[in-house]
Amino acid sequence: MNYKLISVLALTIVVVLFVVQNTGVVEIRFLFWKMAMSRALVMLFVLIVGVIAGWLLHGHFKRKR
Repeated sequence: MNYKLISVLALTIVVVLFVVQNTGVVEIRFLFWKMAMSRALVMLFVLIVGVIAGWLLHGHFKRKR
């Protein structure tokens, strides 16, 4: 099996376990917006935004070379 696939699967399992254990409700405030949502949803949203940003930046710097 590919080591990259194994490491991605292991990281995915760790992230899912971390999110499942943090299901409390938190309040998010940004400028004049305020909302309450599950801490798990906040973490998943931040993870998705980070993955997308990393993917876009990687493609940007790869194209520059």
